[in-house]
Amino acid sequence: MYQALYRKWRPRTFDDVVGQAHITDTLKRQVETGRLSHAYLFTGTRGTGKTTCAKILSRAVNCEHPVNGNPCNQCPSCLGIENGSILDVLELDAASNNGVDQVRALRDEAVYTPAAVRKRVYIVDEVHMLSTAAFNALLKILEEPPAHLMFILATTELHKVPATIKSRCQQFSFKRILPGDIAARLAYVARQEGLELRGEGAELLARLADGGLRDALSLLDQCAIPDGPIGVQEVLDALGLAGNLETARLMEQIGQGDTAAALETLARLYGAGKEVGSLLGELSALTRDLLVRKTAPKGGAALLTGGYDENTMRRLSNLFQTPRLAQMLGVLQSTIADLSRSGNRRTDAELCLIRLCDPVLDESMAGINARLSRVEELLAGGIPTACAVPPVPQKKVPDSRSGQKDTPPREEERPPLPEEPGERIAYEAESEPAPAPVSRVEKKPADTPVMAAPSGDLWPRLVAGLRGKFPAVYPFLSNPSAVQGLLEDSVLTLWVDTDFTKNMVGTSAVLEALEKLAAAQTGRAVRCTVKVGAPPKTAPAAQQPAEHDNLDDLLAMGQQFDNIIIEE
Repeated sequence: MYQALYRKWRPRTFDDVVGQAHITDTLKRQVETGRLSHAYLFTGTRGTGKTTCAKILSRAVNCEHPVNGNPCNQCPSCLGIENGSILDVLELDAASNNGVDQVRALRDEAVYTPAAVRKRVYIVDEVHMLSTAAFNALLKILEEPPAHLMFILATTELHKVPATIKSRCQQFSFKRILPGDIAARLAYVARQEGLELRGEGAELLARLADGGLRDALSLLDQCAIPDGPIGVQEVLDALGLAGNLETARLMEQIGQGDTAAALETLARLYGAGKEVGSLLGELSALTRDLLVRKTAPKGGAALLTGGYDENTMRRLSNLFQTPRLAQMLGVLQSTIADLSRSGNRRTDAELCLIRLCDPVLDESMAGINARLSRVEELLAGGIPTACAVPPVPQKKVPDSRSGQKDTPPREEERPPLPEEPGERIAYEAESEPAPAPVSRVEKKPADTPVMAAPSGDLWPRLVAGLRGKFPAVYPFLSNPSAVQGLLEDSVLTLWVDTDFTKNMVGTSAVLEALEKLAAAQTGRAVRCTVKVGAPPKTAPAAQQPAEHDNLDDLLAMGQQFDNIIIEE
């Protein structure tokens, strides 16, 4: 009968244990010198060797011919313990035997001397699953056991073990096994099993195992191909993974905001049999590496999971800011956690990709912080955000009809404001004596020549015409100490105070809007330029901005809000 690789290749001596030399050396010295404790507590993540070391220790303390602290695995005691025929060494699963009655029965039985070996050993796996009453029942005998009794407790969740239990045990913490050590062990097992495992395939399996050798052996067992080599592609196909190239391509599409391409990539990988949970997990690991690279560029190299070359990491890192990566990692982790309860995993994965490509869809504080960071980066680079956002189109309002009564015009019949370029507004009084009717507004035909505005109020009119169109630039234009406009020989010169102001108001969109407004006001083509400094002192005072009129603000407010109607 076939036996799984992780069971077949379980270490039988302390020297065979991989990556836990700080523990195995100590246990070997204790066995050699006889300075053994009555209780041990092994802690650590899954697949790191806790139960394996407990079984080796149970044989070593009862071995008739130990070799440098290791069991010989040849004597009757070692063989009997290994095949389970000696009942003095008992392994319990606290997950299924967590009641107080089972612990009381164990306590009552432990006082008897062993029948076949020197020490009675109880290995209690997943000890954190015991109930409070069971821990209390175990406490007394664990504190003062007979000389022939030894407890070896193992757990993956140390924080659930009471402090009274921990204080009575020697605690050994098993660390995650390094990927290099796992890859070397996988290569050795593959050679013994007659499998052709390539180096890059072993490295990929080691990264996927996340520090657990048992997981790595299980993955190798799943990918085993007796008649062919086991490389990266074979591992990806067997485990349903996308691969680093596909993951990097998907991350690049997210950074570019190409939602359609990202969804097409997901559909192609899903059709090829890739598991969406694994795909999001790979995307999360890459996002995590990019975030570590951003926050710790010098000392974070040892923290990266690896698998991507330096050029790829540099290219992807330039597409994101740190807040955006933190927001993306939160979205991915939340989606992965909810996949187990999802009714349609593919739909949830698609929704996750859409939210990653467009941060505007994420209304959380992390999403808002990512968008604000992007705005700050644009402003720091001298790129005004108003140029990236198209101005809100103004509502086109039809002309008011003649013969209306003394009632305010309805909202959709409000006349266009004087600031609108290319239109001439004329107000005419009604001839009726009293009460004075509301003035009617008539729009000039398209072929009527535009009346040139007086030069004294040209610049204030141009500034008022830009209200609401460029929210980020308008505060600079409306500030006389920052920007002053001077029209000379069909050239409108904007005199600004600093280079920063020049970068803000000197964009092509703002200058084109000013040229159109100035042409509509003067009746001739106008070209706009921007200069840093003060305007010439010989310039007439009429060209400088006139005193600010609050009526302009009121008219502009009526243009921006549909629920405000302004009458003369």
